[in-house]
This record gives sequence, structure tokens and C-alpha cells, in this order.
Amino acid sequence: MNPYYRPRRSMLYVPGCNARYLHKARTLRVDSVILDLGDPILVEKKVESRRLVCEALLAGGYGRREVVVRVNDLDSPWGREDVKAVATAGVDAVLFPNIESRADVEEALALLDRSGGAHLPIMVMIESPLGVLRAEEIAAASERIACMVMATSDLLNQLQGRRTPDRAAVLYSLSHVLLAGRAHDRAVVDGISTDLKDMQSFEFGCRLARDLGFDGKSLVHPFQLPYCNDAFTPKPHEIAAANEVIEALDRAHHEGRGTVVVNGRLVEGHHVKAARRLLAMSDLIAKLEAGW
Repeated sequence: MNPYYRPRRSMLYVPGCNARYLHKARTLRVDSVILDLGDPILVEKKVESRRLVCEALLAGGYGRREVVVRVNDLDSPWGREDVKAVATAGVDAVLFPNIESRADVEEALALLDRSGGAHLPIMVMIESPLGVLRAEEIAAASERIACMVMATSDLLNQLQGRRTPDRAAVLYSLSHVLLAGRAHDRAVVDGISTDLKDMQSFEFGCRLARDLGFDGKSLVHPFQLPYCNDAFTPKPHEIAAANEVIEALDRAHHEGRGTVVVNGRLVEGHHVKAARRLLAMSDLIAKLEAGW
């Protein structure tokens, strides 16, 4: 199992230029906070944002939340200095944007290691058609990839697609990256929704991503959090069903049968594996929420 396996139902981007937001993130019901130094930060605020984020990291106080920093592109004037600054500041992982190849992953890791972060995992953003096409190459590049994060807004723009409730323009890309990630035991998180008023579409997007198999969804505003957390949290009836599946197949095995029918559905070994995974995630979520 991926050693970085943990709840990532909700991953909230927090602008590094705003000290108040950096502090507020310590109080939110969110699984992962992404302290953001990237594209949303104005050029004249880049250096100050780096300082504020490092101060927030060193101060701590984020409880059991996963704390990630998104750095700038490594070919930008700020990216390499971002990595050097955060590598030893107490971050849980570094999120590298615009990853399009194995070479990009290797470059990111080499820089992180030279900066004192050899102990850290990385996350990679898939935000371009080339990144999607090379998703398997990227996912296979290193065991230190904790998560692949879709940047669907950027991707949709580059695909020249239209934003629709069913997300038809990006469904292939979502499925392709998810398939590559799962083939190499990586967590995969869906991209943001930029429409902050259409919560019906946002909730539908969360449930669509859940049903596809994603671990969670990234977001840009705290009032989107309840929808993410609810969609990706196992429900009591799902937990009960998982326990029933495990117990029923165990009894069947003791009786010399390899399969069993539970509530009209055929149950085999892979169903038990999925049931155990659901129960494990439910336990991890409970522990995480106890530390909020």
C-alpha cells in the first residue's frame, strides 16, 4: 500500500499572500491545506508570500491536517527558491505544478533533495494535454509521489472545451489520469470548480469524482468544504455493508466455497479487498477529524 495513504477528501488552496487565511486554515474542517505560492499570487507578492508561508509552517497549529505547499514552476524566477525555503520548514509534502514527464518529476525530486527535503514526498499537478497523455510515465516515475492532483480548469482551457454540468470535456482526461495513478498505487484528487455560486454543480462534480474512484477534490473556498467531505466520507450503511461482505465471504471460505451471495449480489475476494479499504479509510477519517 502507498505509504502516504490518508484521507484527502478535501484539499483547500490557501493563498500564501494572506496571513489571515493562513491562520484560518488551522480551524477549518479540511483534510489537506495547500498553502499556495503559485499562479494566483501577484508577481509583486511572490517573495512576501513565501515568507508568510514559511512563518505559518514553522508556527504549526494545523493539527492532523496534511499541510502541502504548491511552489511556482521551476523555470519561473521563484520556483527554485520556493523549494529551498519550504523543504525544511515543516511541510508534509511539496506540490509541483505543470508536471508533464518523468524528467519533470526527477528534476523536482533532485531539487527537493538538495534543499534538505529528501525525507519528503511530492505531489504532482496534471494540468495540460501532454501531462494527461504521459500520466502513466509520471505516475511510475517515483515511489515518493504521494498524490496526483488534477488542474481541470487549466486543462479545460487548453482543451478548448466547454464547462458543462456533466464535465464531458474532461471525463476522458480524469479517467486516464485516475487509471495511471491506480496502476501505480497513487492517490488521485480531482480539480477545482471556479464557479463559486453554482453549488448544485459543485456537489454533482464531487459525487461524479467519487463514483469515478477519486480520493477527493481540490477546492478554493471554505464554503465548498462540506460538499467534498460528505461526498467522499463512507456512510453508515456502506460501513455496515462492508462488514457484512467480509463476514459473509469468511463464512463461505470456512464452508469450502469461494464465493457467496449477499443481498442478491455475488461477492468474491476483490469485494472484500474493497470493503477493507473502505473500513480503513473510515477509521483514518475518524482519527483525522478527532484532531481538527
